[in-house]
Amino acid sequence: MAASGPVSRSIQSKLSQLKPSHLEVINESFMHNVPKGSETHFKVVVVSEAFSRKPPIQRHRLVNGLLRDELAAGVHALSIVAKTPEQWAAAEGGVSPSPKCLGGFGK
Repeated sequence: MAASGPVSRSIQSKLSQLKPSHLEVINESFMHNVPKGSETHFKVVVVSEAFSRKPPIQRHRLVNGLLRDELAAGVHALSIVAKTPEQWAAAEGGVSPSPKCLGGFGK
């Protein structure tokens, strides 16, 4: 999936270091109470051999480590789907949709 904004492109570039067989960077900011055009809420779908023999927490730490600058500079939420090619094939390339925003704290 082609990344559109500068943060999306940066995320895509950094996750490319994992040599993914499949990579999606999905800007879900529009689903939240943020200004139009924001790049604050993302879902990434990364399929890579780099995740082989790693439990989910290590996969997430690897992705978070690559994106530490983005997370420190305004990315408020990051949903991570990190699978091996075998897991991706078994799931037939399916990813659950993200839940709807509940409107922020206390709602």
